[in-house]
Amino acid sequence: MQNVQTTLAAVAAAIALAVSPVAASAGENDGKLALTISVDGAIGPATARYVKDALTKAAERRAEVVVLRMNTPGGLATSMREIIADVLASRVPVIGYVAPSGAHAASAGTYILYATHIAAMAPGTNLGAATPVQIGGPLPGLPDATPDKSDKDKKDGSDQKPKTKDSMMAKVTNDAVALIRSLAELRGRNADWAEKAVREAASLSANAALQEKVIDLIARDQVELLRQIDGRLVEIAGETRHLATRDAAREAMDPGWIARFLRVITDPNIAFILMLVGIYGLIFELSSPGAVAPGVIGTICLLLGLYALNMLPINYAGLGLILLGITLLVIEAFNPTVVLGLGGIIAFVLGAVMLFEIEAPGYHLSWWTIGIAAAIFVGLIFVVLRSLWRARKGPARLGAQAMRGLSAEILDWSESEGHVFTQGERWQARGTEAFKPGDVVEVANVVDLTLVVRRRPVLAAREGGA
Repeated sequence: MQNVQTTLAAVAAAIALAVSPVAASAGENDGKLALTISVDGAIGPATARYVKDALTKAAERRAEVVVLRMNTPGGLATSMREIIADVLASRVPVIGYVAPSGAHAASAGTYILYATHIAAMAPGTNLGAATPVQIGGPLPGLPDATPDKSDKDKKDGSDQKPKTKDSMMAKVTNDAVALIRSLAELRGRNADWAEKAVREAASLSANAALQEKVIDLIARDQVELLRQIDGRLVEIAGETRHLATRDAAREAMDPGWIARFLRVITDPNIAFILMLVGIYGLIFELSSPGAVAPGVIGTICLLLGLYALNMLPINYAGLGLILLGITLLVIEAFNPTVVLGLGGIIAFVLGAVMLFEIEAPGYHLSWWTIGIAAAIFVGLIFVVLRSLWRARKGPARLGAQAMRGLSAEILDWSESEGHVFTQGERWQARGTEAFKPGDVVEVANVVDLTLVVRRRPVLAAREGGA
């Protein structure tokens, strides 16, 4: 018994020795994880969702830092503000990093870089040009945005509208300046240059940005970046934290399926096409009840299209014109007048041009999409008019007269009656001749919903000659 106890004790000691280095190693590396979020392309709702989910997972995994790698021309202001809010509220330090060489963080990317706890750039990159851009006017905040004193001497009042537009753009610019200056002051960076980037669309290279104290460091790659920020102090939720990133394990975080799906449907061209497919799917379902598939597909596409448009800054007057144009085209299809069709095309094109309020990078409707959709509508009108012309050219045939001369296939036959298939329907039929299933006959008359059929004259002549 004593030998057994001694053996068990020895085994327990061996297990403890084997496990202790692993536990110690785990304790030493606990939290030393650097997660990477990659933002490539225009910033939109999908990007905001991706960043939010990634920061949440980083906090759950107690990562040491999150590297927000950017290469973006800018994007939507609403999505930019969502990302900034998430970065400021993050429980994990966020390191902004413009990379690789040749990348840039323009417009919205500059604001986000200013919001990060540590800002870095790779050699050969640039940032800036953070002026808000609106359709229908010059860049807001430029020197000509403020009316000069000579305007007081103008008595005709012709410049009243430009002044109003300048005033609105000045409000947008001042709001953007206040945001970027507050971020610069929060992170201790160059607030004066930040304002210059907004008002004058100024840009800086990586070296110039470091000299102007816009960024904190330059790093060739993420390994060098983690080595340089090791030991730095950052403030998180009012607490000062020492970064330990030299030996941190690096891991890339890819967008989830929801973020990838949002990126697809929030493309203005895709959202526009989804809405058109949805509307026409419902129209086909209403015109041919029981088809089911057009109605189901149309409803799904319409809901997805409207959901995507709701996430984008659209002009509801433009959306109204598009719906008006489609309505006129549908009426034209059932009651051809030419005038309604042309009016529908004009309303549709104008609405498509006006649909989006701003022209943010990557968020504008392609002229190719508008042109192809308009061409389809023109083709539809052409087909309708051609059918109308043929109908008016030929004699009107109604009821039994319309059935005479049609071909029909014998389904079953007994003596002088049976059933035939024609025009997609099964009919009761009778005749004076004997037929067998599969024979092709001709409708001679209709009597009380019963078709009177006979052999086709050509076939009858051939059989007589034989």
